[in-house]
Amino acid sequence: MPGAGRIVNYNTLVEILSGSVERITFFNEENGYTVLRLAPESPQGPAEDHSGLVTVTGNLPELAPGEYLRLKGEWTDHPRHGRQFKVETIEQAYPATVEGLKRYLASGLLSGIGPKLADRIVAHFGAKTLEVIEHTPARLMEVQDIGKKRMGIIAAAWEEQRQVKEIMIYLHSHGITTNLALKIYKEYGEQAMAIVKENPFQLARDIYGVGFRTADRIAQSTGLPKDHPTRIEAGILFLLEEAAGEGHVFMPRAGLAEKAADLLGATQVLIDDGIQRLAASGLAVLDDVPVGEKDHKEAVLYLEAYHLAECKNARLLADLSRVLLPRLSDIPPAFTTLDTSLTEEQAGAVRKVLTQPVSILTGGPGTGKTTCLRSLIVVVEKAGKRFALTSPTGRAAKRLSEATGHPASTIHRLLEYSPMEGFGRNAGSPLALDLLVVDEASMLDVQLTHSLLQALEPGTHLLLVGDIDQLPSVGAGDVLRDLIDSRTLPVTRLTKIFRQAAGSEIIANAHLINQGEMPYFDTEAGDFYRFPAEIPEKASDWVVDLVCNRIPERFGILPSEIQTLVPMYRGPAGITALNDRLQETLNPPSALKAERRLAGTTFRVGDRVMQVRNDYDKQVFNGDIGEVHAILEMEKLLTVQFEGRPVTYAWTEADQLTLAYAISVHKAQGSEFPAVVVPLLTHHYMMLQRNLLYTAVTRARRLCVLVTNTKALAIAVNNNRVAERYTALDWRLRQAYGEK
Repeated sequence: MPGAGRIVNYNTLVEILSGSVERITFFNEENGYTVLRLAPESPQGPAEDHSGLVTVTGNLPELAPGEYLRLKGEWTDHPRHGRQFKVETIEQAYPATVEGLKRYLASGLLSGIGPKLADRIVAHFGAKTLEVIEHTPARLMEVQDIGKKRMGIIAAAWEEQRQVKEIMIYLHSHGITTNLALKIYKEYGEQAMAIVKENPFQLARDIYGVGFRTADRIAQSTGLPKDHPTRIEAGILFLLEEAAGEGHVFMPRAGLAEKAADLLGATQVLIDDGIQRLAASGLAVLDDVPVGEKDHKEAVLYLEAYHLAECKNARLLADLSRVLLPRLSDIPPAFTTLDTSLTEEQAGAVRKVLTQPVSILTGGPGTGKTTCLRSLIVVVEKAGKRFALTSPTGRAAKRLSEATGHPASTIHRLLEYSPMEGFGRNAGSPLALDLLVVDEASMLDVQLTHSLLQALEPGTHLLLVGDIDQLPSVGAGDVLRDLIDSRTLPVTRLTKIFRQAAGSEIIANAHLINQGEMPYFDTEAGDFYRFPAEIPEKASDWVVDLVCNRIPERFGILPSEIQTLVPMYRGPAGITALNDRLQETLNPPSALKAERRLAGTTFRVGDRVMQVRNDYDKQVFNGDIGEVHAILEMEKLLTVQFEGRPVTYAWTEADQLTLAYAISVHKAQGSEFPAVVVPLLTHHYMMLQRNLLYTAVTRARRLCVLVTNTKALAIAVNNNRVAERYTALDWRLRQAYGEK
């Protein structure tokens, strides 16, 4: 007897099965695995049940009841589920019987046709019904209740579903999931199949969610040779884009060539030729810059946009710094002494802003950066100067506004970004300002910095404010660190912790961690705690208990105000597993709450979710956190509230969202939360770094709880190795200032 769950093949010959879909029993949107019930065109003997239906399984495109299919595959016997037809290939077909035609038209596939109208149409045209709809749709007006408008709706719906289904089946045959296939069709329309056949690697450039490996799989299945120039170039570009996702602005040519050869299974000669072609085409740029210890230059390869941004950033900053009459230079020196509460260190920072066209203010929590900004704003306002406050993210801008009492905006909003037109403020239409303050400047990547700098007129003062000891930007580059390391710009580093801040264990421990010392924990009364955990399973239990029970009961902080920050995605104490557990506890399934599994995630009304990439059309950005407000089955839409603003997503766009009960420390940059819970284990070894722990701790406003053990904590505190990013902005800035 075969074991439970095994499928025994009694017939391995490929067979053909035709019929109409009666109902969909199961459909997995991620991989298309489907179980459906089919009404066969011809009798299938013992494979049919008492209702005359057969069971069909396989990885299929999304289907609907009433569709007619021609399937190739084999019959299998399942110990529990009986005789099944396992599909290998699928073709769209149309019903051959009048009854089948009625079911097909009544299935809802075509807008404008319901069950009663389907009966009348088939009764009038019989077996030629579909031929009439496709070739002479005007004849539909011969049927009662069909006028010109409805005829047009039916004809348009027929054409669209025919194209979509043809493309979907083709794409699915090459291993593309239904969700991605829909995205491809929406992007290219009726050109989708031609583009996939001619250059599948274009998908990786144009469509979020299609990576090089998916495109390469399609290319191989369509017969593209492995040594084809298009494939070689696409692989090199993929590695450069992957490196940019890890923060690198360029890649050393030698290391890139080695990785490309491994990825593509190609010779170094083919890779070198591909690099030269990309450089000649302008898609990439070859250059010689200092690398590593930066004591010698070597050949590197940039994506064209990053090379342009890095070079322009150095030139623009140098030009801003060299202005002879900056716009704040006429403010009387006495204005800088109006605030007697400032320390000499802080007063010096304010003076630098007024006298130096470009300056940097850095320092840890509690050192008075916000105090400096408030005093600076008073001086600038009193002098009648124009100023603006901005930050890379919406949450950071909101914090800046609350701290200073003045409006602050995101950089995108300040620069009047439009999805169609790009940045409205640029070199041709600069900002009319005397002073621009950019907070959370450690989050600036090389491209956003370029967009910002080219919108500043000569003479405008620029102040960059940020904590250099935090994690660098999510995007490519390490701008704030590079500017400080260049030693070309005036920098004030605040070091004194003020009395009111010194009473906070969060701030005190953040500075201890930053100095390479172990934090202390006051178990009596404080805002910094540790719960012991040696293994991920125990840490996961602690996190759920703390977020759902202990912190709300002890401190009155709601679970919705508590953010779990995690170093890694994998494992029982990783982001993915913790999101599942916290969702199940804080927002369990309910008949009163709509839910839907999309892009591998179950979304439920009331869930905390996060945007994971910039979507300029929707004006939501990487790291924005919101709450699922509605899931609309009929419209296939999902609505999320971001800071009270509703944003609508088609179901095919749901891969832009992820659950946000637990998020990465990187994604928390620029944000503060009333309470944070941070699991930190030896299993997170690859991510146990001082700046990561420091960044996590400084996200907490009222309470910080570490779930950790002494060994893991010590590893993080002692590991001051900042992950090196391949950038050359500091060198280029020195070159722009004339250093050799």
